[in-house]
Formats: sequence, structure tokens, C-alpha cells
Amino acid sequence: MKIRRTSVAVALFAAGALVLSACANTPQDEPDGGGSSAAAAGGGTLTVAETNQFSSFNPNTSNGNVDINSKLITYPTRSWFNYVDGSSFAAGNPSVKKDESFGTYEVESEDPLTVKYTVNEGVVWSDGEPVDADDLVFAWAIQSGHYNSETVTYFDYAGDSTTLGLTEFPEVGEDGRSITLKYSEPAADWEVAFAADAPAHVVAKNAGLADGKALLDLLEAQADVAPTATADNAELRAVADFWNTGYDSTVLPSDPELYLSSGPYIISDVVENQSVTLVPNDKYTGDLKAQLDTIIMRTIPDATAAVQALGNGEVDVISPQSSADTLTALKALDGVTLHQGDQLAYDHIDLTFNNNGPFDPATYGGDAAKAQKVREAFLKTIPRQQILDAIITPQKDDAQILNSQLFVPAQASYEDSVASNGSADYPGEPDVEGAKALLAEAGVTSPTVRILYNVNNPNRVNAYTLIAASATQAGFVIDDQGDAAWGSRLSDGSYDAAIFGWINSGIGVAGVPQIFSTTGGGNYNGYSNAKVDELAAKLVVTLDTDQQAAIQEEIDPYMFADAYGLPLFQSVGLDAVGDRVDGVNEYNPNQAGVWWNTWEWTVSD
Repeated sequence: MKIRRTSVAVALFAAGALVLSACANTPQDEPDGGGSSAAAAGGGTLTVAETNQFSSFNPNTSNGNVDINSKLITYPTRSWFNYVDGSSFAAGNPSVKKDESFGTYEVESEDPLTVKYTVNEGVVWSDGEPVDADDLVFAWAIQSGHYNSETVTYFDYAGDSTTLGLTEFPEVGEDGRSITLKYSEPAADWEVAFAADAPAHVVAKNAGLADGKALLDLLEAQADVAPTATADNAELRAVADFWNTGYDSTVLPSDPELYLSSGPYIISDVVENQSVTLVPNDKYTGDLKAQLDTIIMRTIPDATAAVQALGNGEVDVISPQSSADTLTALKALDGVTLHQGDQLAYDHIDLTFNNNGPFDPATYGGDAAKAQKVREAFLKTIPRQQILDAIITPQKDDAQILNSQLFVPAQASYEDSVASNGSADYPGEPDVEGAKALLAEAGVTSPTVRILYNVNNPNRVNAYTLIAASATQAGFVIDDQGDAAWGSRLSDGSYDAAIFGWINSGIGVAGVPQIFSTTGGGNYNGYSNAKVDELAAKLVVTLDTDQQAAIQEEIDPYMFADAYGLPLFQSVGLDAVGDRVDGVNEYNPNQAGVWWNTWEWTVSD
């Protein structure tokens, strides 16, 4: 057994877009018209076990924004101008790598910031259609939030639109493969705010438009109208509706256009809730070429079963839910390398502000003070130390309760922020009597709290059980909303509290407005604070990293003062790799996990 441990000291919200984390086989015929398997350089099959079930070919919506969807779509099947270098975390210097075999981008001006993006000639989707300006403009339209007005929301984008929201409609190049973005202000995350999305020609076809050019023309025509619109445009609504839901599927769609690839691999099979198979994309011409004949992702929620599958050779790589028992079992295996580290992720419990539930002022006729007291009462019952001791301490004996929503203990700002952010009002041990007193002050008796969590995740089940028992002692009535489909419910208002995790890329600061701004794509619980909105908007146009930290220190206290929810712990991560595998060589703490460099994976018999 070989063990590698990596410590990463970067901000929890250093990310352009965060994804939900939930620590949740035979290739069939090639899809007709969707790209076929090419002969791989080294060949062979590599099988990876993951916790979560695949559920969408679009990981950028609130429904599809779960870690496994992003891992299987963003990294193997999408090419882009750059990607986060997973190996850079081990050196303590997270960085972005350019992929100039896809295209180039250059800063044409720093004042105002002006960036030109050009896709190389000959870059195509797996159906042979070119990746071009239509695709770039469509990606911008979604990620900029430009088409969502105060009364009309088209695109259900789960990321943050603050950075690209500083740009106007792109200038399209005469070559048809380039666009230029001009920013109204400096943008801290400009290099990672713009990312790959869906093929414009497929979305156009399914929305009743002729082609990608027709979609581009529609977007241009609506560019000045949509930001202040009070009613839907029917054509744009059809486009948005398809992008929002048309890619959601737990099986391989009958239409191969719904799973096109521009990257080195293409999905060839999906067995519902069991496996996803990828094969080389023979239309891919870039430098990040597939080395394997087949990659199979098997869904194995139970960590013990995943370890057993690795031990008997059924799988080659596992990324199980980390626990003391899992570590012990893995260390007993021969021919396996174990990578460990602190994830760029944290578990937390969030309270819902806008669903007419016990934490919503509307429930009490708009009495915000009453709702605040009920929220504070519930948070006082959270047994954070007990949760930490049950889940994290057995595998990391120096683990601490996380007392910040924005920093981790390894950061210089953590202690300063914790000293004044109000987290001291919620110590590790529950204050049941204090909770009872607050409920009495509010005049609220036996409020029912529906708690959502992933019922297939043992850590979340454990946290829920401890929270439910403590809250019940204070007089709360707990409604168990444990659900394997928890991710798809986060934006529907069907719960009052949710236990889950965020994990991010480790680059940039846009994760703060994504979650905590009123209009953030990851703001699932209806939190709204005008001062937080103001500071978050300031953050994304601040280039100096020390000033960025200072702004986040200003934001952190509002989470506790408003009884937003509570952070629980920074997650411990691990993956285990069989000796026949090369290319999965070190721990990557960000949202990509082991998947960030699938093009480098090889196996030997």
C-alpha cells in the first residue's frame, strides 16, 4: 500500500462555478451519427467507481449541477480554451492550462478589458458540425445572465453570472469562429468565467430554429430587449426550455445529438443508476487525445462495496466516501496507491428563506424578527462537534469544526474572520435550552422542519440523525426528507433545511456571488441581503488577492448574523488507484477529482 497525503490551502469559494458534492458495464453499439470510437493510442479499459448516479448531460443547470454529471461531461467530452491543472494543487499553486489545440484567447486591451476568443479551424462536434461563434455566443448568453430580467428568467444557470454580466453582446468575427468580449469593469475571474456549453445547432433544432446561426441571430435581436423584458419571447423561451431540461436523462438518449462531444471521449452507453461508458471520439483532432479504448464509470454508493470491487479487480480507481473504516480497508489492500487530502469542499446545513416554511418571514405575516428567532433557535440545536467526531475526527485527528462559510483553517484569513464573524454564537455543543427560549420569545410552538439530504450518503445520514435528535429535544418536529434525488430538489422549495456540500475548482472568486448573492445561480435557499450583494459584486471586480480576502472577511459575518445556516466541516477526500493504472498519479482536491486529465489515463496488463 502506497499512501500520498496532500494539504491544500486555498479558499473554499475560490471558484468560477461550484458543483454540489454528495459523497452518493458493458459498452453497447456505437451511437449512430454521434461520433464513433477511434483506435486509442494505448488501448485497454479502465473502470472508475463513483458514489453518485449520473442524471444529466447538462451539468450547468440547477438540476444537473451534481459532481458526477460535471465529471463525466465537462472533462472527457468538452474541449475549451483552458482547464484547471489538477496537478498544480500538489505544488500549492493552482493554475490554468491553455489548450491551444482547441483555440486561442488574447487580451486585446486592459482598459477596458477586452478579450478575443478564436476556435481553431477544423475543430468539430462529434457529428461533424464545426465548433464556432454560434456556440461561443450561446455559451455567453447562458453564463452572462444577460437574458434574465427582473421578471423573466430564461436560463436556469447554476453558476455565477456576475463576471460575464460585465460584458455586452459579443462582437462576432468575420471568420465565424471568434468573438470578442469587452468588460465594463476589471474582472478578477475573466480567464475562467467563460466555459464550454452545449452545441448551439442542437439547441436551435430542438427549439424549432433552423440552425446555430438562427439562434445567434435570435440572441442578437433580443440582446437589447431581454434585460428589461416583462414578458416571454416565445422563441427564446423555447431555446431556454430545451437547454434547461432537454439534456436531463438517466439513460442514453435515442437521439445521439443529445450527447455530442467536442472532447477526446464520447459517451456510448448509460445503464440507469449503474454505469456510464465512454469511448474515444473519432472526430476529435486536438492534442488531448484518448489513450484508452474504454472508460467505464460504475456507480457504487457503498464505500465498503467500492473497496471490495477495487480489491478483486472489478474496478481500477475508486473515489469513495471517506471514513476511518474505508481507510483501514484500503490500507489492507496490496497493489493499490491511496491518495488523500483536504477537499476544496465543505459540508453545511442551509435554511430556506422563501418557501412559506418555519424560517420564512412570510409565514409570520412578514415578521422578519420572528422568523430570525426561529432560525437562530434551530441552529442552536446543531451538534457540530458531535457530527465532526462521528464523521471526520476518526480519519483526521486534528480536524476542527468549520467556523466560516468562506475560509478554511489553513488560510491566514480564517482566524481573523472567525474572531469576529459571529460563529461563537453557535459553538460545537448544542444549546437546547437556548433554542427553547428563542422559540418561546417568538411565540412559536412545535415548528415542523423538513430536512433534505442524500439518503444514500452515510455521512449525510449520520449528520441528519444527530441533528434530528437534538432539534427534537428543543421542540422542533422533524420531517425526514432523505432522498436519493436530493440534488434535483434543491431549487424547488420542498424543504426547510438541506444538508449537502459544495466543491469547487480552486480558481477565482465567483463562487461567493454564485451562492450568497440574491440572484446567484447556486442560491437555492432564497437568501437575500443587499449588503452581501454589494460586497459580492465588488469582489468580482477586485484584482488584488489581499483585498479579495478582506472583502470576504466583510461578507462572512452576515451568514451568522442572518442565521443563514451553519458550516459543519471541511471534507476529507481520497481516491485509490490500482497499480495497472497510470495517469491518476496524485490527489486532486477540486470538483474534477481524478477526472481532470482523462486523456492521460493508460493501463497496463
